Amino acid sequence: MYDWAALGAWIEFAVRWLHVITAIAWIGSSFYFIALDLGLHRDRNLASGADGEEWQVHGGGFYHVQKYLVAPAQMPDDLIWYKWEAYSTWLSGFALLCLVYYMGADFYLVDPAVLDIPTGWAIVISICSLAFGWLVYDRLCKSKFGDDNTRLMLGLYVLLVCLAYFYTHVFSGRAALLHLGAFTATIMSANVFMIIMPNQRVVVADLKAGRKPDAKYGKIAKQRSTHNNYLTLPVIFMMLSNHYPLAFSTQYTWIIASLVFLMGVTIRHFFNSMHSRQGMPYWTWLVTALIFILIAWLSTAPLFFHKDQEQVSENLKHFTEAPGYTEVHDIVMGRCSMCHAKEPGYDGILWAPKGVRLDTDAQIARNARMIYLEAGLSHAMPPANVSFMEDAERKKIRDWYAAATKG
Repeated sequence: MYDWAALGAWIEFAVRWLHVITAIAWIGSSFYFIALDLGLHRDRNLASGADGEEWQVHGGGFYHVQKYLVAPAQMPDDLIWYKWEAYSTWLSGFALLCLVYYMGADFYLVDPAVLDIPTGWAIVISICSLAFGWLVYDRLCKSKFGDDNTRLMLGLYVLLVCLAYFYTHVFSGRAALLHLGAFTATIMSANVFMIIMPNQRVVVADLKAGRKPDAKYGKIAKQRSTHNNYLTLPVIFMMLSNHYPLAFSTQYTWIIASLVFLMGVTIRHFFNSMHSRQGMPYWTWLVTALIFILIAWLSTAPLFFHKDQEQVSENLKHFTEAPGYTEVHDIVMGRCSMCHAKEPGYDGILWAPKGVRLDTDAQIARNARMIYLEAGLSHAMPPANVSFMEDAERKKIRDWYAAATKG
């Protein structure tokens, strides 16, 4: 009989790989075009009628790039549209959200110490929050409030702070930051799908029909593209945060998330200013460093804030009631909990690696799949087998997990 947990882990790995690849493609093209647009020489009277130009060198060749505010005299037949990078990133990201946080809601999405809700409701809240965020943001952009770009950016920041507070009081710390990243990425992808691409299609259609396009379409697309530019770096931080409990396992998680968005602004301001030849505002690096230091301080003041969960939730009891659990409990206590504990006893370990604690029945139940995959099915844990876990003990973990998940 095939091991479905192992198959699921490989599917998750494949989707995560795809997500990273498509995100690199999207972010890379986005940063390139932002830098290109800001760096164009617009002080030249070009015979082609272009708004600006730039010469670039790469890979042994020279490139002459020109930008037209409307379009060249002759619309090219092989016009390239940059859209699938954004679409593929969101689709693969949502697939990963389903695989990890929806299918594993008991383990990763719901934390009874934060809010004890049924996993079904947690999934509904997750999906609805992503749609809600886009609707509110889009309405702000289209309202009179959005006529002032600075005011609109401040409004967007307030929205993100409110969502950060909401997520950290509904989901587990790990899921909260991940959802804030997914929420932001949804806004960015929807900007491309719902606003930027439709506006570009209108402009192209008008040009092909011999009509003069309304300048508002380009202005709106530019506004949304600018938002995406400033949101990119915080999204990457949120996506990486699930590997670092220092970011998500404190009572100040929502404040940390709020500060990360400010770091995204300060860093992008430096590069945008540099690319547009408006100087090198090095002060932004000092501000960014100070914000990062503040985040690091908040992450350890204190490190963990959830009350110890002594009771196993109803939907996880099958792990502690399965045959062989008593032996597995002793194995975990003897081979794993010297590091994965509230106060690790292993020399040099100051807190549980990746925030995973295995010193109570509840913690073992919540991390049953991880224990099975990393200590039962593979030899990933303990690292270098420092606690000398025997093959017979690994088999007991496999047998226990199989008994707990059968049917």
